Amino acid sequence: MNDTNKMLLERYVQEIEKQLLKFTEEKPELQGIVCEAMQYSLMAGGKRLRPVLVLEFYRMCGGKDADSIIDIACAIELIHTFSLIHDDLPCMDNDDFRRGKPSCHKAFPENIALLAGDALNTLAFEVISNAALDGRISAEAAVMLISVLSKAVGVEGMIGGQVMDLMSEGKDIDIETLNRLQSCKTGALIEAACVMGVILAGKFEMIPSAADYASALGRAFQIVDDLLDVNGTFEELGKPIGSDSEQNKSTYVSLLGVDRSKQIAAQLTMQALGYLSKFDNNEFLSEMTDDLLSRRN
Repeated sequence: MNDTNKMLLERYVQEIEKQLLKFTEEKPELQGIVCEAMQYSLMAGGKRLRPVLVLEFYRMCGGKDADSIIDIACAIELIHTFSLIHDDLPCMDNDDFRRGKPSCHKAFPENIALLAGDALNTLAFEVISNAALDGRISAEAAVMLISVLSKAVGVEGMIGGQVMDLMSEGKDIDIETLNRLQSCKTGALIEAACVMGVILAGKFEMIPSAADYASALGRAFQIVDDLLDVNGTFEELGKPIGSDSEQNKSTYVSLLGVDRSKQIAAQLTMQALGYLSKFDNNEFLSEMTDDLLSRRN
């Protein structure tokens, strides 16, 4: 990224981090431990890709006051963090580390980690509802945002993808099934982020282009994840390497090999950039999209 875009990304991340911290500042005496667990996972780091996508699509579609919707943009990071807490649980992927730190269920009792994930999930929709109640967005916009986000989380989205992933462990699946699995598990939240930004800006005619961009980006993002699980390091990723292989999961690398996976990720990135060209002032997001292809974490 050029220096100007790096500064913009840093500013986005700083504002996102501030807002995420606000969500768990108040810790009621009797329920404080679950708020601590929520904060522990929320502030454990990460690229903050999804709220950045919300803010960028809002900006590209003519949104003028990003400060007024920063909490709504962060609602999707609440969902993403809830999914990571639950993914790491012993009954799911059973991972002891996340972003270089002990997973939530290792830092806190397992039952508290489970409830922290549940609380983050419900908080996301409370945030959107409150934005309508205090007049910052219309009731119609809130309903659209909740519809998009809840579908992305549910059976047709992230949770459905996770179910497909669990049911596919130890089985041979074809590339079409893997594409469907990952479009739900990883792609659905990325698509929701892009579409939510368009909705907040009120430029509804651009929703299909935002969704097309997100679909290509989501698949490329997952392929790079699969590659990093093979050739990354614990220091880079903050979690064990090779866990997909150990759990007998089908990945793009296991089905297509390293070289072909790299080729397809590059092709999908080019497709994403093509869809992005339909939006004005897309320079920042174009550069970030290109950089995601060569990321090391």
